[in-house]
Amino acid sequence: MGEELLTAAVLAGAAVIAYAGAAARVVRQYEQGVVLRFGRLRSRVRGPGLTFVVPLVDRMHKVNMQIVTMPVPAQDGITRDNVTVRVDAVIYFKVVAPVDAVIRVEDYRFAVSQIAQTSLRSIIGKSDLDDLLSNREKLNQGLELMIDNPAVEWGVTIDRVEIKDVSLPETMKRSMARQAEADRERRARLINADAELQASKKLSQAAREMSETPSALQLRLLQTVMAVAAEKNSTLVLPIPVELLRFLERSAEAAEHRTAERSPAGPEDRRAAKEQEAVEGRQAPAGREAGAAPDGAGSSAALAGARPEAPETAGRHEPAGAPGDGARAPYADRPRPAAAAPVRGPAPTAPPVRDDDAGTAGCL
Repeated sequence: MGEELLTAAVLAGAAVIAYAGAAARVVRQYEQGVVLRFGRLRSRVRGPGLTFVVPLVDRMHKVNMQIVTMPVPAQDGITRDNVTVRVDAVIYFKVVAPVDAVIRVEDYRFAVSQIAQTSLRSIIGKSDLDDLLSNREKLNQGLELMIDNPAVEWGVTIDRVEIKDVSLPETMKRSMARQAEADRERRARLINADAELQASKKLSQAAREMSETPSALQLRLLQTVMAVAAEKNSTLVLPIPVELLRFLERSAEAAEHRTAERSPAGPEDRRAAKEQEAVEGRQAPAGREAGAAPDGAGSSAALAGARPEAPETAGRHEPAGAPGDGARAPYADRPRPAAAAPVRGPAPTAPPVRDDDAGTAGCL
């Protein structure tokens, strides 16, 4: 009898152990368990730790509550400006409602993957190429909103969406490279032009300072020659500035003028100057006796009377009222002086008679 009781107790213990082993479930810390009994949802969600379910009656679904990283396959699309691109992305999401993730959708991972692909193709068609390349933050936010709206009903929340890469055709890459190169060249030219402008202002200021002191230009030229000659590996061509030539020309003219003032005149020049002074002295009283004639007319008449005449006309006199040169009228009743003997050396030349002086003398 005792043996039968012992055997029954052992069998009962084994049955309890077998039942406990079949009913025991372990839920990890990052998981939650959703229990369905005969296909109906149990209200209580099993938390982390050891839990028991009724074998062959309850079925528990464990839902991972961690953030899931899912790559979105690359999608080919045409942008709004008709450029064919290939874009791939990555999505970060997690389950916040395990009951909805089990009841409302068959496989929430597959659902999130499909909605991410369709949203990515849609965002490609709505955007320009420049936005895909340079304005990714705005596109990431728009893509996140497009995926998050239907995923909320599945108990899933989208944590973040990032566009990883944008693949372009080779022809488009070459075109963009040429565009970038042209833009860089334009900016370089603008910078060079600005530098030239600033340098020209400084050079003009330096030129104004050097113009006040011509020797400064020569010193600057010598400094440039010294800097070039220090290399000793090139042929030196020395430019001569125009300002330097003008300075030398002015210096030569000033030296010639000083030399002409200091050098004494020759004997013939002194004799000619004395004869010219004697002629002007003889003509001065005649000009004063004319009285009414102005200075220009008197001097013109005196010069006219001082000029030597031909032998056949030396003793001929014109009457005072006869028509002729008006400058000779005051001297009509006087004998003309004999022709002066020729002198050696250059004859003194009388100053030219102006038209206005001759006309005035004729009127008088």
